[in-house]
Amino acid sequence: MPAVGTPEPGGLSWYQILDLFQEICRRTTIVGMDVVELCPMEGQTRADFLAAKLAYKMIGYRLFKN
Repeated sequence: MPAVGTPEPGGLSWYQILDLFQEICRRTTIVGMDVVELCPMEGQTRADFLAAKLAYKMIGYRLFKN
């Protein structure tokens, strides 16, 4: 994702992150979360929506954990 403060080549994929979030929510109680390192770029909203979708996913996993 280009709109971050410190890009990391070969970082985690979308599905790896979702699996990680699900496992964290399954094993523990989440009491807070921050979305950090997002550096919005004018005219490019893809990264903004991706970060928002990740935050929504984490909230969903937390609220509806089994």
